[in-house]
Amino acid sequence: MTKRHVNRTLLTVFWSLGLILAVAFAAKMAIHIPGLRGTPLDPIAADVYVYLKEMAPVFITVVAVYLASVFRKRSNFIESLEEEWRNIVRTKSALYAYFDKPYPTTDDYIAVYARLSETLDTMRIVYRNVGETRALVGLYPYTPLHDMRRVLQAMDPRLKSSASPADRKLAQDAILQSFAALRENFLEELDLDEPQHPLLISGGRRLKASGHTPSASAHQARQREIQNKTATPNPEIDAYLGRLYAAENAPASNVIQAKAGTEARFK
Repeated sequence: MTKRHVNRTLLTVFWSLGLILAVAFAAKMAIHIPGLRGTPLDPIAADVYVYLKEMAPVFITVVAVYLASVFRKRSNFIESLEEEWRNIVRTKSALYAYFDKPYPTTDDYIAVYARLSETLDTMRIVYRNVGETRALVGLYPYTPLHDMRRVLQAMDPRLKSSASPADRKLAQDAILQSFAALRENFLEELDLDEPQHPLLISGGRRLKASGHTPSASAHQARQREIQNKTATPNPEIDAYLGRLYAAENAPASNVIQAKAGTEARFK
């Protein structure tokens, strides 16, 4: 279920609920409207209000069940859409790697073509063709995938024994252009948001200083104390792991000195 379909459904539900609430309000306030009190419309309005009041739990239940069904379909659609996008990304990578090979084999071609064919066909579980009817096939919803197919077929090693570096580079550029067009349009359906904490600079590094809180050290010491009260099943393993831990957490100067000492012994 696409985003447009969900929004249209929600709008219909909200307008329907608003209409029911408006009718209920009008029926409730009918006795205060001059000219209606004591007329035949007065008991009708009262009956309408009582009916809507008694049926309110039914309305709420029906709406809740219907919206749950809508959101479940939307969730399933998003899962299928995400899986299809993963297929497209893997296919793009396989095609790009294929055109990196100066002498691809027929087996290489068949493997990549099979992956691309699967990606083309699995689109059917996400979208139907644009303009498709019972009598008309319609248009494939994301034609850049077929552009990728045509690029691949033009480089079939059974038809063209070898391709120049320029031809392979042109094919790779065509694949990347098609993929960029797909990404710009295909992902619009996912309602992606910007990250709350993006890292936008090149060469980014961690800003937190090394270390930990005193409470973490105390917790670590308590765990060590508790463990030391029990007999170890294999002291050799404990000693070995202890040496590795000490070596990993030793200051850099000590590591350099130890390395220098080891090199001196072998001179």
